[in-house]
Amino acid sequence: MKKYCVGALALLLFIACQEQAKVESVVEEGPKVIVHEEYMGEGEPTKPEETEFYEPKVPQVSPAVNGTPPSDAIVLFDGTNFDEWVMLNDSTEVVWHLNEDKSMTVKDKTGFIQTKRNFGDIQLHIEWRSPAEINGENQSRGNSGVFISGLYEVQVLDNNNNPTYVNGQVASLYKQHVPLAMASVPTGEWNSYDIIYHAPEFNDEGGKIKSGTMTVIHNGVLVQDHVELKGTTPYIGWPKNPPHGKGPIQLQDHGDNSRVSFRNIWVREL
Repeated sequence: MKKYCVGALALLLFIACQEQAKVESVVEEGPKVIVHEEYMGEGEPTKPEETEFYEPKVPQVSPAVNGTPPSDAIVLFDGTNFDEWVMLNDSTEVVWHLNEDKSMTVKDKTGFIQTKRNFGDIQLHIEWRSPAEINGENQSRGNSGVFISGLYEVQVLDNNNNPTYVNGQVASLYKQHVPLAMASVPTGEWNSYDIIYHAPEFNDEGGKIKSGTMTVIHNGVLVQDHVELKGTTPYIGWPKNPPHGKGPIQLQDHGDNSRVSFRNIWVREL
């Protein structure tokens, strides 16, 4: 009898060891806590204040309220003048229409306008409106564009009941990225774009070593989510990657009486 008891006890111990091994195996194969290399070798904090820091101080910025730009913004157009802009073709004074409602409207077949200043990484706010009177269709209705660094176009277009190729529709990164949603307001009302641009980087030989990115929020809706700039946004041909530094912001005259208007344009340098 004693012999059987010893055998049963040994069997129970063996089973218990196997179950413990399974538990240890599960624990070993479970999620691993990854410590960022910045903290490697510092040891695990034992007090909450050991993971709190108070420098550098964060700059205080008054936010945009009721059309007023943030306190650190560069105002590019407030409706009173064209002081920050020139005609693209010859750098002369802007001949577009300056309106009583503090907006500007494209003057047909006069050419693009561009900022006198050049910018790198930016946050850009701009509001635009297609004319209430519908004229044309496809790409010939309310067509303009916002060009960042003079190279990368965010499409402006009246797409309401007006289908076109989706990589050229409103809020597309022209011929590159289709917007995640079509968020236009009714034709003739004011749209807003908030654009976050990070410029590409080039080496000394002019080769691109890091792509630029673009984020676009259209009327409060995210439509381009940190997308990669494959290069320029030409009407014909593939994207190109000419080396460049800072560049101007340009607004397009599409040349077909699109009569797009703009207002409340400001930029924050990042």
